[in-house]
Amino acid sequence: MSPSSRPARRIPRALARAPIWVFRLGLGGVFGGRLVLVDHRGRRSGQVRHVVLETVVREGPAHVVVSGYGWSAQWLRNVSADPRVRLWSGWGAGRSARAEVLEPAEAVAVLERYRRRHPRTARALSRALRLDPLEPGQPWPADVGERLPVVRITPR
Repeated sequence: MSPSSRPARRIPRALARAPIWVFRLGLGGVFGGRLVLVDHRGRRSGQVRHVVLETVVREGPAHVVVSGYGWSAQWLRNVSADPRVRLWSGWGAGRSARAEVLEPAEAVAVLERYRRRHPRTARALSRALRLDPLEPGQPWPADVGERLPVVRITPR
């Protein structure tokens, strides 16, 4: 089985959820802008859910994030159903925002910019996501834009 055909490793739930209270206390700035908290609504339950994500690119006030688990990630399926979210980043309270799933071609462009700016982190990320090693200059797998959806979260 090639690395790209295996599912990504799951982050332990307790570890993934640990930063939520840091953001709730208005102290998200300790993450240096790399992590954001996104409150979103469950597409079936309507209940508010929370997810901590890594920002791969900043576009002005917008944060661009990647779903490392693809379309199996519940947060991605939820924001696709209802793009109204609350974004917590930096110091202070969350703000109303809108999530937009990018088209695959634009997603690949974002991933390529990230790879050029952060080659070491991109290599580690590719291993964690069970992608074939991605060295600068190598082409991305043809389906990477569908397998790793990219979402732009823009505050209102």
